Amino acid sequence: MTRPEVVLVGVDGSAASLHALDWAAGYARRTGWGLHVVCSYSLPSFTAASLDGGYAALDDTAIQEGAKAVLAEAQERVERTGVEVTATVATGDAAGVLVEQSREHGLAVVGTRGKGGFTERLLGTVSSALPAHSHCPTVVVPYRGAEEGDADVAEHRDGDGAHEVRRIVVGVDGSPSAEVALRHAVAQAKVWDAELVAVAGVPLGGGAGVLAWLPSQIDHEQVLADMKAGLDATVDRFEAENPGMRIRRHVLDGTGAELLTEFSTGADLVVVGSRGRGGFRGLLLGSTSQAVLHHSQCPVLVVTRKCDEEMREDAEPAA
Repeated sequence: MTRPEVVLVGVDGSAASLHALDWAAGYARRTGWGLHVVCSYSLPSFTAASLDGGYAALDDTAIQEGAKAVLAEAQERVERTGVEVTATVATGDAAGVLVEQSREHGLAVVGTRGKGGFTERLLGTVSSALPAHSHCPTVVVPYRGAEEGDADVAEHRDGDGAHEVRRIVVGVDGSPSAEVALRHAVAQAKVWDAELVAVAGVPLGGGAGVLAWLPSQIDHEQVLADMKAGLDATVDRFEAENPGMRIRRHVLDGTGAELLTEFSTGADLVVVGSRGRGGFRGLLLGSTSQAVLHHSQCPVLVVTRKCDEEMREDAEPAA
């Protein structure tokens, strides 16, 4: 059956999560989708018996009330946009809760501070784990604005203002994962009526990078030409499948991560694909998507082949 047209977003009361909430609300408003807000919490793993008497009465009442207050603020913030919103307090690890709930949503959104330090280690766990394991595409929204607690943090931004997407950049390297990313980038360009730019990198410059082992006499211009031909063939096919769609193309020296990070300074959304492998190696995204998530100046849409396959299966009519 088709997934519900609802955006899932996790909040924890931080400025970073509220910034992501604004982005999710803008997307929901643009598409006419609903929005489901989740705040999760878990108690410390120690037992009351191991604590001093002054702490033995610890239970989840105060924490649960705090989570409800966070949700109430989030709902009020979204309702001002006219978007239909529901909310849930959930118990458990935030990343695990969002991954599980992503099975029933069309898009997941999470924030990250992107400034390093201990806070980022905590929030970064969710913003890395969710894209890697989500059952739907995930948008990671970096927060690089005012410091926590600043008065202007709570100022609402609606979906027609700061979170409008006018330029989308997607990395294309000829892999199946990149084809998935390009397909989702095309869909996003249609949603936002945005310019779409496809970027491919040739990591030859400076004798470093993935292709540094190649002979020094390699024809650099020929490599660029071959990459451009491959990119043109892929993009031409997508344009033919989507009449009226025009996709700009760039083949440049540099790794995909370097180029996408650089392009993120002038884009509103970067789209990357990932293989989404299982096992221990699947706990992390690929090096390109990880690097882009950590350094992008704009929101990043991550879509793994696994979640793409699940989405397509869910969209197929029942036999």
